[in-house]
Amino acid sequence: MRLKLLPAALSLALLCACGTAVVNPVSGETEMSAMSEEQEIAEGAKAHQQVLQEYSVYANKGVQDYVNALGQRLAAQSHRTNLQWHFTVLDSPEINAFALPGGYVYVTRGIMAYLDNEADLAGVMGHEIGHVTARHGAQRATSQQHAGLGVFAANILGAVLESQGVGGAGQLANQVSQTVAAGYIASYGRDQELQADGLGAEYLARNRYDPQNMVEVINVLKSQERYAADQAKAEGKPAPTGGGWLASHPSNDQRLQQIKERAAQYGKSTRYVDDGHERYLKVIAGMAYGESADQGLVRGRNFYHSALGIALTAPVGWRIQNSAEQLTVVNAAGDAALLLKPVPPTAGKTHAEVIKNGFKPTQGRTEAATINGLQATRFSGARQDAQGKTQPLDFTLVNGPDSKIYVLQQAAKDAATLQANRAGLREAEGSFRALSTQDKVAGKPWTLKLVAYPKGGFAELAKRSPLSNAEQQLRLINGVYGGGEPKPGQLVKAVEAG
Repeated sequence: MRLKLLPAALSLALLCACGTAVVNPVSGETEMSAMSEEQEIAEGAKAHQQVLQEYSVYANKGVQDYVNALGQRLAAQSHRTNLQWHFTVLDSPEINAFALPGGYVYVTRGIMAYLDNEADLAGVMGHEIGHVTARHGAQRATSQQHAGLGVFAANILGAVLESQGVGGAGQLANQVSQTVAAGYIASYGRDQELQADGLGAEYLARNRYDPQNMVEVINVLKSQERYAADQAKAEGKPAPTGGGWLASHPSNDQRLQQIKERAAQYGKSTRYVDDGHERYLKVIAGMAYGESADQGLVRGRNFYHSALGIALTAPVGWRIQNSAEQLTVVNAAGDAALLLKPVPPTAGKTHAEVIKNGFKPTQGRTEAATINGLQATRFSGARQDAQGKTQPLDFTLVNGPDSKIYVLQQAAKDAATLQANRAGLREAEGSFRALSTQDKVAGKPWTLKLVAYPKGGFAELAKRSPLSNAEQQLRLINGVYGGGEPKPGQLVKAVEAG
């Protein structure tokens, strides 16, 4: 849970005019478009500010400069060299990359952890540059497809209170990875994605990278799918559909075949530069892996947020979902949850003010309480919804460190389910606490390290790794999940705590 207060629903205002004739820079064909190039640039700049409110920029100048320099080289060989291009690394563990109209391209540190070299990263970025050069965003706007950047509204007095039972909690749990990035690229069509793959290969070749690296990028995605399916099978669960690139792009089998055919079109006689393996590893060495400390860390059943100074533990069998707006502790069946959110300072400085001004109950009672030494107030009553109907209202307000107030709300799909899960919900609520010394140690962030591949292989590396299923995850980040072994002494990626 990043637990930072965001503006209410983010949105990209797409134009609905009848359209004007515009020449597509890639195809050279004239097409009717609802967005001129000037409008693309303006909308991209506006949406860029919204992206930066949803995500944090990764605070590493060396990484940012490296990615920007690579992106600028690729863009200089693209079909739209006239644009002012912007390349940003986002502080997110999601395996994702996306682009906005007008020349805004983003990659997450999450996807960078799984790439093996500079050419792989160039393939990812070339694909996203292709979306911009082919005007895919403008084409979506023209066809009046939904292209909102919205995620769950951050207004605590909206998303939480309007959700009836698990209607809101379950939705959040299912959409925890549906961020601005996933929401924006999800509506690209199949042909647009495949065209962007081809353009990525073309831009690689123009920059003297082997276009076969686009094949490697697709293989990275396929390995992610296999790992997720294998883990789900081991747990007796259905294979997940994935998020980010895995969810929004065409079948990776189909992509792999088509990109192989496209890459094969470039002659073998072409002299490509090296793939930048060593340069790339030096750049990502020391990069945060998984969730970052200032967004809160999920470690098994525990959640630690060092910046806010709070922690929480889920009951056995329950899972923690960490999103931009709230933390959700969900039961195994997915039909009951505890929602944790920060109260906006504008809602009030005291519990009484927050209840009166923010929740606006029509009736109810309060009960003073303490949770692990923190002052709390339990409220039980009712309010009127937007339709004037009476809605049950039950929640707990608790004072965290630095005078911040948090709301804990129990939710379920119906009253019977709520009652059946009452013990677990109370246990989760009762675990809310200020960070202890032990919590601070357990909640250390993870980082990528470069180590010499030992004689004992990944099994040896796994012994000192904080990852679950460490051996398999280490294989995954080193590109050998499907088999193969690095040579002893070869530099490989490892994950360490602290």
